[in-house]
Amino acid sequence: MPSRPVTVGAPAVVGAWLLLALSCAALAALCAARGLPMADALVYRAEGAAVAEGRDLYGFTVTEWDLPATYPPFAALLFVPAAWLPVPVLKAAFLVGNTALLALLTRLSLTCAGLPRPPGAVPAATALFLWLEPVFQTVLFGQVNLALACLVLWDLTRPEGAPGKGAALGVAAGIKLTPALFIAYLVLARRPREAATATAACAGTVLVGALVLPAASVDFFTRRLYETERVGKAWIVDNQSLQGLAARVLHTPDPGPAWLVPGAAAAATGLWLAARAATPARAVLLAAGTALLVSPISWSHHWVWCVPLLAALAAEGRYRLAAAVAALFTARTLWLVPHQGARDLHLPWWQQPLAAPYPLLGLGLLLAVAAAGPAADGLRPRTRAAARAAAGSRGAGG
Repeated sequence: MPSRPVTVGAPAVVGAWLLLALSCAALAALCAARGLPMADALVYRAEGAAVAEGRDLYGFTVTEWDLPATYPPFAALLFVPAAWLPVPVLKAAFLVGNTALLALLTRLSLTCAGLPRPPGAVPAATALFLWLEPVFQTVLFGQVNLALACLVLWDLTRPEGAPGKGAALGVAAGIKLTPALFIAYLVLARRPREAATATAACAGTVLVGALVLPAASVDFFTRRLYETERVGKAWIVDNQSLQGLAARVLHTPDPGPAWLVPGAAAAATGLWLAARAATPARAVLLAAGTALLVSPISWSHHWVWCVPLLAALAAEGRYRLAAAVAALFTARTLWLVPHQGARDLHLPWWQQPLAAPYPLLGLGLLLAVAAAGPAADGLRPRTRAAARAAAGSRGAGG
């Protein structure tokens, strides 16, 4: 029998918007109490200023943490308007913009998972998702993670044959290189047209950067790209990748093969599972999780993919698991362990899971999907039918 449409009364819709308003007010108050540092937004502003003033893009540091520019030159071109804004206005723009992007990511996540969107669902979910640690940190730092996730998720879930499908993914990869792993997923999933479009779009961003900023482009792609220490220390608890996990477990800043070998295995397994996933939501999440695991550095705020993950778990009827995952991404256990100075490298065994909740979850999900097989056998019958219907409405390419 077809499922009945979900109806929501006016009081519930008003309550959802009120909940979002209260959540945003509480977030703004907390950010104000913490001084709203938005260190990354200040780095973006400095990058834009360097471009506008013709200065060395990779020769400066800003903020009390001496943060340098780490993105490709194309990204710096996009940040030029940030240099025109006073710092308080810039911070307010990032606060409002990231909240709006979270609402968009929530909407895209519900659509990708095949969940209904009754009136009030998006604002209510957005109000709750604001307090997930990766989302909160993204807002606090003034990061661009939500924008990149929206670009990738929107692009990969467009109907097959949609004009320019893959281009947004390529632009995301041109801004912050990690999304390029999704192109490998498209190749393995036998979606060559999308992979070619994404590759061309990414190459186009490199070309634009090279034409406008030739010296900075040569500097970045021949030197800065390989200076991983510019991004930050890989062993601190902020880094929720396999490399960070291995470094802390082995008490060494350079785990070498101890993370390269499992990283290669995770990349191969994750991409293989993503290419054979039964639903678009699973495919995108497996590719995203793989990218986060195998990237040398995946700061905790990079894990904003927890939003579509929660939507996918709810769509599969796995409410208890969704609640557990939501609790994990809200608990902030990585910040509870000693992490001042080099104490991250000397954590006892029982603190290691607390210091690496996200990579452990990512590995667990990969192993669970691998053990169950890439097919949707674990879905409930009605949910599986709904997933097939949703996938069909978007086209076979997902």
